Amino acid sequence: MTELGRAASRIDTSKPHPARMYDYYLGGKDHYEVDQQAAEKVIEINPGIKICAGTNRRFMHRATRYLAGAGVRQFLDVGTGIPTEPNLHQVAQGVDPQARVVYADNDPIVLTHAQALLRSSREGRTAYIHADVREPEKIFSADELHETLDMSQPVALSLNALLHFVPDEFHAYELVQRMVAELASGSYLVISHVTSDFAPDVWARVVDVYHRGGIPAQTRSRAEVERFFTGLELVEPGVEVPHRWQPDAETDGDVTDADVSLYAAVARKP
Repeated sequence: MTELGRAASRIDTSKPHPARMYDYYLGGKDHYEVDQQAAEKVIEINPGIKICAGTNRRFMHRATRYLAGAGVRQFLDVGTGIPTEPNLHQVAQGVDPQARVVYADNDPIVLTHAQALLRSSREGRTAYIHADVREPEKIFSADELHETLDMSQPVALSLNALLHFVPDEFHAYELVQRMVAELASGSYLVISHVTSDFAPDVWARVVDVYHRGGIPAQTRSRAEVERFFTGLELVEPGVEVPHRWQPDAETDGDVTDADVSLYAAVARKP
């Protein structure tokens, strides 16, 4: 059986998965009934969750365009999720067709979509690593990484909408530090992260839905999100709600901070 076939056989449809719930929030079709049921419980508690997901996606687009425009040609996207058009490599290669992107995720359903992730421009290259953010050594030792990226040169490490599924007991800060340590000077770290700063009661109930579905989750405050960037140089405007991080024509300026309930930032490694 191929790795793709083994991945499909490993997909657990008995409990929800955050990537498939996120797909549902975005209006996608790659989810199961159990994911829809859990997602609908979240929507009942927090109708703004779809705004949150869409705003996060648009932040990824802007951050990627910013980095590609700043000359970054290598990207490592951990916690990739189910492909949604345009995906990160499409945005980066839209600026420079020679951009190279490596995706990493631990969800078998993402592996089944790996071919979509690997549709690079002719000049560039993409690759996929089936690995968990909690095992950075597996990511950074993977042949697919070193065959695609030159780790002696700057890389943009993207951890979008991922770290709120890495509670403190999994040592989230240490994991990020270990990954950043693998990057060359001039590399960048990109993070978006759910916060309960604007609607604490709502998000306590949302997190409970995830916990009851067997999904580890933890919101973090602005100060806690800023801590991920310790020792790095934050790009203006620093840690901010994503709809105010370098907004452009596609940014919805009418959304509320409570609807979005995310912090986002980009920072450079000196």
